[in-house]
Amino acid sequence: MVRSLGAGHGRYAVKREQWRDVDLEVFYDEKHAVNVPRMLESMRATLDYCTSSFSPYPFQQLRIVEFPRYRRFAQAFPGTVPFSESSDFIADLRDTDKIDMVFYITAHEIAHQWWGHQLIPANVPGSGMITESLAQYTALMVMEKDLGSLRVGKFLEYELKNYLQGRGAERDEELPLFREEGQSYIYYRKGSLAFYALRDYLGEDVVNDALREFLLAHRDQGPPYATASELLICLRELTPEKYASLIEDFFETITLYDNRTESVTCKRMGDGRYRVALDYVSRKFRADGQGVEEEIPHRDWIEFGVFGEDPDGEEIELYRDKRRLETGVGRLEVVVDQEPKRAGIDPRNLLIDRVVNDNSQTVSVVVR
Repeated sequence: MVRSLGAGHGRYAVKREQWRDVDLEVFYDEKHAVNVPRMLESMRATLDYCTSSFSPYPFQQLRIVEFPRYRRFAQAFPGTVPFSESSDFIADLRDTDKIDMVFYITAHEIAHQWWGHQLIPANVPGSGMITESLAQYTALMVMEKDLGSLRVGKFLEYELKNYLQGRGAERDEELPLFREEGQSYIYYRKGSLAFYALRDYLGEDVVNDALREFLLAHRDQGPPYATASELLICLRELTPEKYASLIEDFFETITLYDNRTESVTCKRMGDGRYRVALDYVSRKFRADGQGVEEEIPHRDWIEFGVFGEDPDGEEIELYRDKRRLETGVGRLEVVVDQEPKRAGIDPRNLLIDRVVNDNSQTVSVVVR
């Protein structure tokens, strides 16, 4: 339903829908209607995800209100989210290879109805991890279900590049994620990478169980408010021993990798399948707040992936699994059913890698 509000109401057009017993509304300039349906899709998808994963939505209405682009931001208040026209309303979504920022920003802001409003963090280091990193994680999960993992992978590459640029421009001191002090490149960019990777290693149900336990333990409580350290306790309790180091690597330290694929070859076997051999280098570093790095030996679980093409030339996954890799050089082998085109270690950049583009290589076919 679309309705116009005249003088005294900011000359808004209003698009209304219903989600369960909640009234959804978008107030917008009638000239900026193109992305309103996509915003409503994201509102519904985020409400579905958060109510099924975390807790009920607490209000009877949820509205988005456009304001002029004197400033460019969106900000969540209880039940109402103001959006600059330049944040969502006039974005061009025709190029489907680009990140769908309309869907993403909407999902992020709606997620704050849980992370920031139902659960309020203490005003101490790490508060941004609770509000912004968890809103990022929620938006990524909603995006993945709507757009697929390949599109989300492009967003994560964008986040990784921005995190690396942000830490390179740090003028004071980089802090671990759970002790951030308002640095957006940490709680937004690194937060996205850390929680998405943790979900990939532990499983979505495990991560969401920990987040729900944390939320319900602190929902609507007054002081003392929740802290990032308490969130890590919930995550650590549900993390299997084989992955226990992830909490330290992702949240409590500044951990970086140099995972590099040196070469990939394959041979066609007599049964028509392909044997893939990948030579790699894997190194792990810890950095202090000034960027001074120290290499540390590791035997970490790192993903090994092999990819081919479908008849339309689109990339498809032929093999993907986590292997326990040791520091230094090594070789991995696997047999796949179809001719591979690309392979690599940590090909989706789940781990924070100092060099983004050398994890994978094009496969060279060895002719007998």
